[in-house]
Amino acid sequence: MDNFFDSLNTDIQTIFQSVGGTFVLPPTQIAEKLAGIKAFLFDWDGVFNSGTKGEGTHSPYSEPDSMGTNLMRFGQWRQHQALPITGILTALDNPTSLYLARREHFQMVYFGFKHKEEALLHLLETHHLKPSEVAFIFDDVIDLSAARLCGLRFFVSRSASPLLHRLVAQQGLADYLTGNSGGSHAVREICELILGLQGQYEGVVAERMAFHGNFTTYMTERNQAVTQFYTPVEKKVEAVEVK
Repeated sequence: MDNFFDSLNTDIQTIFQSVGGTFVLPPTQIAEKLAGIKAFLFDWDGVFNSGTKGEGTHSPYSEPDSMGTNLMRFGQWRQHQALPITGILTALDNPTSLYLARREHFQMVYFGFKHKEEALLHLLETHHLKPSEVAFIFDDVIDLSAARLCGLRFFVSRSASPLLHRLVAQQGLADYLTGNSGGSHAVREICELILGLQGQYEGVVAERMAFHGNFTTYMTERNQAVTQFYTPVEKKVEAVEVK
């Protein structure tokens, strides 16, 4: 069995390096960390999109990335028979992030956090998690205070930030650096990597294609999740209603 997983991880490494991905940790160690992960926290701008802003620009997302998060969550559900905690952590009030989280039944959105460690600590306390049980997907300097605490880190790369890319790798602030940027479906790359390292990819795709049994049970459970919204108010994290 060990030989099977060694072969699997070697194959996964080759595939993802071919699209430009960088393994700061060997795939076997990332897979070991994944086994203990209970929560996935995504930054928004620069992760689900290129980060472009402007009047009338609303930080979009892509359906391939959305599908990736759903397949990844289903893989976690298949493996642990429980929904993973999934949320978005953003420094700004991005209406589209709130929409996607609600549509996909993520359990929470933290928005308006300039110091993202505050939101992470709230997540840990609220859901009784250890830092080692959280995976964080991020792309920029503002995210580093949270990234340094998390058990598993995926850094969304861009060619314009070579020094940040090097710093994150050298200081061990990420375990994997994507080959694709936020505007080119990096979230999908990360979700497929997670499923591949778990040996879940083929099974997840087959059951999604069949659209019955395990997948419909998962969807029923997923769709019962209600998204909670949090923002900082006078140095405290407060739950708020979002229309």
